[in-house]
Amino acid sequence: MKTTFLKGILSSGISIAAVLAISSASLANAAEYKMPRLLAIGTSGTSSGSFASTNGWGPVFQKETGSNVRIVPVDNEAQRYRRLTDRRDLSISSVSSAEMRFQIEGIGAYASMQPVAQRVIWHHNDTPWGFVVAGSSNLHTMDDLKKGKISVAQGEFSPPMVVAVTKALPAYLDMTDEEVSERFSYVSASSYAQSCRSVVEGRADVAYCAPTSSILSEMEGAPGGIRWLPMDRDNKEAWDRFLEHRTMVVPTTINLGVSTARGVDGLASNFLYAVPADADEEFAYNMAKWLHQSFDKYKNTHPLSSRMDLAVFREYLDRSPLPVHEGTIRYLKEVGAWTAEDDQWNQAAIEKMDLWNKARQAALDEARERRIPASHNNEEFMAIMNEHTKGLEHFRTRL
Repeated sequence: MKTTFLKGILSSGISIAAVLAISSASLANAAEYKMPRLLAIGTSGTSSGSFASTNGWGPVFQKETGSNVRIVPVDNEAQRYRRLTDRRDLSISSVSSAEMRFQIEGIGAYASMQPVAQRVIWHHNDTPWGFVVAGSSNLHTMDDLKKGKISVAQGEFSPPMVVAVTKALPAYLDMTDEEVSERFSYVSASSYAQSCRSVVEGRADVAYCAPTSSILSEMEGAPGGIRWLPMDRDNKEAWDRFLEHRTMVVPTTINLGVSTARGVDGLASNFLYAVPADADEEFAYNMAKWLHQSFDKYKNTHPLSSRMDLAVFREYLDRSPLPVHEGTIRYLKEVGAWTAEDDQWNQAAIEKMDLWNKARQAALDEARERRIPASHNNEEFMAIMNEHTKGLEHFRTRL
C-alpha cells in the first residue's frame, strides 16, 4: 500500500526530496500538537479508586504538557454521562465497561437519555468487586445470604450496581423472584460511599463494593472491621447465571485493595477512559501516546495506575466488545499493538453501537410524536423502546 502510494507520487513528477519534505512537515505538525488548555476528566466520587488514581497521573500530565487538569468527581453515573456527551464540559470520563453497556443499550435510567456514540481511548483499571459484610456478621458464605431476612444495600446512582444486587446476586444464588421478595429487603443509598458504609453502620447486611476504594480502607478500620463473601470461581453454574445480568465482568481472585479482600474470589470490572466518538483524532492520539510513553512516571502514584500499562490494555483488547477511538488505534498501530483482527472486531463493535443508537433514537422520536413521556418507569415508553431494539445483539465480554 505504501509502495504504491509512493510510486504514484513520483510518477506525477514530485521528487523524493519533496516527498520527504511533506513527511517532515507532517511530523512537525504532529509534534507541535498542543493539548487543550483545560482537560476536565470525570470520575466517580471522591471515595472511589477511579478518582484517586486519576488524581495520581493528572498532576504528572499537567506538569509535562502545561494543560490545566481538573479531576471532576461525579458520583451519579447518569449525570457524568450527560456531562460528557451532552453538556460537553468533560473531555474524558472514567467509566466501567458495564456502565458503558448500559449507556449504549439504554438500560435503566439511560433509556430516556439521548444516545451518543462513545469510544475507548485507554484502559484505566480492572477494578475488583465483591460482596462485603461487617466483621461481626453471621454471614460467611454466599449461600448464607439465602438464610433468613437479609438487607442489601442498593446504590441508586448506578444502574449496573442496581442490577448487580437486584438481578445478578439472586441469580448467582439461584433464588426465585418469590424467594427474593421473602428474604431480601433493599436499603436505598444515594452514593457509592453511603452504599458501602451501610454495612458498618448497621443499615444493611451486605453491600456490593470495590476493595480498592478508599472508603473500604475506612471501613476496614471501623470497630469490628469487615469481611468478604467468597464467590467461588469454580462454581460455573452460579457464574453463568450471574453473567446473564452482568455481561461485562470477569470472575477473578482479588489481588488488589484492602487486605481483607485479597485472596478472596470475586469479580473484575474494567474501567476505561472514554470520549464521545467525534472527539478530535489528534487529541485521542496524543492522549494515548502520553499515557503510554509516560507510564513509568505515574505508575506508582496509585495502585490502580499500574493497570494503565499498555500490556494490560492489550490484554483487555483481546476480550473487549467496545469500540476504540481512531486516534488511539493510530497510535497502537505505530507501536505494534494493534492487528488486522482488531480492525475487524472494532468495526463490528462500531456498527453494533450505531444500530443501538439508531434504534433508541427512533424510539425517542416515536414517543415524542405520540406525546408519551420518555422514562424507564413508563411501561408505555419501554414497550416502544423494546419494540425498536428487539433482536439487537447485546454487548458482552468476548471470551
